Amino acid sequence: MAESKNNNGLKVIAGLLGVILLGTIIYTVSLYQDKKKTETVLTQERDLVTADLESLKSEYDKAILESNATNEELVIARDNIAKYIDSVKTMKGDLATLSRYRRQVDVLKKEREELLRQVDSLRTSNTMIAMQRDSTFAELEKQTLFNDSLVVQNTQLADVVERGSALNLANLMVDAVRERSSGKLVSTTRAGRTDKVKVCFTVADNVIAVAGDREFYLEVLDPQGNVMGGGSTKSVADGPTITYTKTTNFYYENSALDVCDYISNYSGEFAKGNYMVNVYDDHLKLLATNKFELK
Repeated sequence: MAESKNNNGLKVIAGLLGVILLGTIIYTVSLYQDKKKTETVLTQERDLVTADLESLKSEYDKAILESNATNEELVIARDNIAKYIDSVKTMKGDLATLSRYRRQVDVLKKEREELLRQVDSLRTSNTMIAMQRDSTFAELEKQTLFNDSLVVQNTQLADVVERGSALNLANLMVDAVRERSSGKLVSTTRAGRTDKVKVCFTVADNVIAVAGDREFYLEVLDPQGNVMGGGSTKSVADGPTITYTKTTNFYYENSALDVCDYISNYSGEFAKGNYMVNVYDDHLKLLATNKFELK
């Protein structure tokens, strides 16, 4: 009887041990399966987070390349994402840690959208500024060309006005005269009878000339080509110099004016031969020339 009870007790113990062993095996297998499942999920989540980060980094790389100038904020954001990628690839964390990275990815996406919006706005502003600058340069160039054209036109107009306002002679008459005892002057062609040379000219009308006192220069050349009464000279800036015989003065009022003057031979009698008379204006422009002969 005692032996039979012992055998029954052993069977019960063996059965309990079997149940415990089976439970241990089942629990171990379950833990292993859960671990493998967790590792698979962890790997998948890590790959997804890495892919999102890589995509963000690529978008920043593209935005930096498309920027006309290096944008410091874009570069910093891109470098931070690169650090996150390295951290995720080397991490030995759990799903909770990956969840924090996933939330950080969402934050980085919003930050990217805001930065890219600012970059687009800046790019648009730069484009507008460049267009305005080009337009301004074009307008300045047009204005410069227009101003240069005005300067040329004004210079040409000034030249035209200056030429148009210059006085001109309608005629020039030269006559050798002798003075009678009564004071009357009569024409002569004889050198021995000549007392004076009468020079008369008509100043043509000119409505744009400046009215006022004028001074012309008379130059009389004797048969030897010497200036009679020579010794006085006149010159103008950047212009000619003449030696003249006499100046004649008159008041001009824009209408035709007859002017006469007389030239004596200050050195004695007039010599026989051909004489030349030149009339110059106050700018030493030669207005007229005439000749006469004394026998």
